[in-house]
Amino acid sequence: MLRFLLSIFLLLTSDLAWSDSVQGIRVSHDDTSARLVFDLDANARYNTFTLENPHRLVIDLKDFTQHDKLIIPSLINTPVKSVRYAAYDRQTLRIVLDLAHKVEYQTQTLRPNQGYPHRLVVDLDYTASQEKQALIAAKQEQKQETKQTPAQQQQAKASEVKQNKVLPRRDIVIAIDPGHGGQDPGAIGPRGTQEKDIVLSVAKRLAKLVDQEPGMRSYLTRDKDVFISLRQRIRRAHENGADMFISIHADAFHKRSARGSSVYVLSERGASSEAAQILADRENAADLAGGISLEDKDDLLASVLLDLSQTASLEASLEVANTVLSGLKRVGHVHKKQVESAAFVVLKSPDIPSVLVETAFISNPDEEKRLRTSAHQSKLAHAMMVGIRNYFQRNPLPGTSVPQQHIVSAGDTLSMIAQRYQVSMADIRSVNGLSNTTLHIGDVLKIP
Repeated sequence: MLRFLLSIFLLLTSDLAWSDSVQGIRVSHDDTSARLVFDLDANARYNTFTLENPHRLVIDLKDFTQHDKLIIPSLINTPVKSVRYAAYDRQTLRIVLDLAHKVEYQTQTLRPNQGYPHRLVVDLDYTASQEKQALIAAKQEQKQETKQTPAQQQQAKASEVKQNKVLPRRDIVIAIDPGHGGQDPGAIGPRGTQEKDIVLSVAKRLAKLVDQEPGMRSYLTRDKDVFISLRQRIRRAHENGADMFISIHADAFHKRSARGSSVYVLSERGASSEAAQILADRENAADLAGGISLEDKDDLLASVLLDLSQTASLEASLEVANTVLSGLKRVGHVHKKQVESAAFVVLKSPDIPSVLVETAFISNPDEEKRLRTSAHQSKLAHAMMVGIRNYFQRNPLPGTSVPQQHIVSAGDTLSMIAQRYQVSMADIRSVNGLSNTTLHIGDVLKIP
């Protein structure tokens, strides 16, 4: 009898016990789209449809049930307000994405690859809907214009031309990132000086200098002693429209004789030296102090973005790094005379020139002593400001309000400079009061 009841119980629960489930959810996004990746036990058969009032996207997974609670990742800056799930019937797991507005979407399944399980990928495009709304608005505006008299139409066009004569110009935004913070003190010097405190002080001094520069403004990823994950630092820079990202740190080594400043850019091939690799590992481990995984939000999207976009921004990052390093050389000893490269997570912003500055070795008693002084902190901030200013003078951004200038370097000629900025040689000579075409290295030329 007991054996019979046991067999009946196993028969009734077999579907539930052996059904597949969702292992986890990952989210990534940019300014135009968001991607949700559902890690699955097995390949899924599924149906999708949308609902309105309010907007929702519904995903029905066939032969799936959910026993373990799913951890919903952050949905900030995506059109998804929340993710809900429940058993629709004995053979279907229903997942509902509550949406802030209507979106276009695409779905696909991916088979296991490079350590990832079966996946269901949901891509949400929130520019397509916006473009449709803009098209509708444009058509309505066009209809309205046809109702106007010729005199009214002429007046409207004149007003539009007048408004477009003066284009608004924006400030260049410099994202300044003081490393570590909160429960992550960073490196600690022989006298107990904590890296997080020193770099915050230097960052605030640099921010003040940036704000005093015409056409520039600063953004601090943190302005107090709080922990921020490495990925969140990048995200904050993006959200605040950063044109450059500078992460400030203080180096450390087991040999107290190590000294000098260093400047790093991202290396896609890995660290440029063993010391750089050790340092990269130490900085990347800062995320673990906050209990946050460093795993990328989405494997496929992240891989494509980093392979393509970071290649484009690496050249700009290298130029920024060289100008900053030149400024630091005037302050004191540099650890390496050239820009280093390493796999710092905080430098992996795909479209912002990004550099990491190791101001000095806090593990060196003499350098720790200097780092604690206001005078040396100010010198470091001024050195970085020189690098920032020189970079944007050489690489003016369209639509920004920074006065265009050119610092003459070896090999520059007046004709080359005129061609670069698409102005005449005569105009350059006129605004700079040049009597001839002779230039000297270090001359600062105003560009009309």
